[in-house]
Amino acid sequence: MAAALKQIAASSGWKVYDKSLDAHGGTALAMVRGKEGKFLLAVGEGELFEELDGTVIAEGEAKAAPLTHDNRKVLNRYFPYTAPRALGTEIATIGLGDRLGIAGPGQLQAVKGKKIWPVLAQQSIRELHLTGRSYEEVLDAACYAVFQEGFRDGFGADGDHLKAEADIELALRLGFTMLTLDCSEHIDNDVASMDGGQIRQAYETYPSAIRERYEQRYSGKTFAIGEESIAFDAGTLQGYVCIYSKAIDFMERIYNTYIVPAGREIDFEISIDETLTPTDPAAHFMVAQELRERGVHIYSMAPRFCGEFQKGIDYIGDLGQFEQELKVHAAIADHFGYKLSIHSGSDKFSVFPIIGKHTSGRFHVKTAGTNWLEAVRTVAQVNPTLYRRMHAYALEHVEEALAYYHVSMKLEEIAPLDRTPDEQLPAYIEEDNARQLIHITYGLLLQAQDEQGKSLFKTEFYETLDRQEEAYAEALRGHIGRHLELLGKS
Repeated sequence: MAAALKQIAASSGWKVYDKSLDAHGGTALAMVRGKEGKFLLAVGEGELFEELDGTVIAEGEAKAAPLTHDNRKVLNRYFPYTAPRALGTEIATIGLGDRLGIAGPGQLQAVKGKKIWPVLAQQSIRELHLTGRSYEEVLDAACYAVFQEGFRDGFGADGDHLKAEADIELALRLGFTMLTLDCSEHIDNDVASMDGGQIRQAYETYPSAIRERYEQRYSGKTFAIGEESIAFDAGTLQGYVCIYSKAIDFMERIYNTYIVPAGREIDFEISIDETLTPTDPAAHFMVAQELRERGVHIYSMAPRFCGEFQKGIDYIGDLGQFEQELKVHAAIADHFGYKLSIHSGSDKFSVFPIIGKHTSGRFHVKTAGTNWLEAVRTVAQVNPTLYRRMHAYALEHVEEALAYYHVSMKLEEIAPLDRTPDEQLPAYIEEDNARQLIHITYGLLLQAQDEQGKSLFKTEFYETLDRQEEAYAEALRGHIGRHLELLGKS
């Protein structure tokens, strides 16, 4: 059947993605590409052939099936490796958010054969709003990429940084296998600016039963965590309770309301990194201990580390301090049996060896925007005119993007576009300020329209990358590969 499929494709001038070739019952199936784009080509007969929605061709011997949501669900039923699954805590994982829906093949090529599993579908509600995509589209793109690459090692799908219960319910109902719970709205950032007296006053507003419980468990106690020790005094404990206790209650409620009733394995990640100050190791321990006491099982936790993890550039801060604190955070995660999660992990090359070392290679690192930047780099190489227009628009509208992202870029340090020759345009993606400019304006660039409602950039951007599919995949292999090498996963 595979030979017949290839013959039909060849006679029609279609490209067959050989790694996708598979069969079920009397049907051979492959991802193919024609003038109008990619689709599934089925040859033969049987249930799979009948269930795929498409156009019957080749005198009834074959069917051309578009890459629709319904056909993706058929694919998942007959080829389970194309559906996401929970990945667990025993192996390193990397979140490879794909804002465009076309990075999956290159991402999979980058991780293939490495001791790390990919979380392909990783999007926040903010990213969906900025790109105009849906969770269905995000999951469809990931599953079709897995089929195209014949990737059978397993992958996850992350409803990233979710806060609203309706969004959590939606992601789990659609089949996402990981949930990153954003607790920022339940963390009291005001405590960071309070003095001791103000903290005590705030603490006294909590019911006595809550205060007594925390005091009995922690006040004046020291806990051994591997080679590290965690100590609590009354003052610091009061601050931690004021900052995190409501967030812990929120974690428990979401776990019992959505994770437990799901009836399947869910990688449940806790995000406490969206705070004004770094997470003290003792605070990390208290949150983890409370979750254990309440029967809440988690896959990973993301504290806020010292220094800055800004979008698209390397770590900013004291590497010595980072390493000392990371050792304790990693020991806490090990003690409780979950993975340490590093958010905004794209391009943090200076800290990757430290992370790999002190987590014993068992971690979760989230990337996303870096894959968008590699797409832009590819466009700059092959369609410099389009890049110039995008860059100019980003400069003009950057203030709108700053409402969503905190970055330290200095626009005045970006080389003038009119004095930069075409061959030097890809280098913009290497310079931190230009890199952050393009990184944070992705939503504006993808949704920009003229007065007639026609896309200013998106259509040409996708058409360019469609023609340069292999160039984009090569860029991703190299860039993600550098991440993996420094993390000890090459």
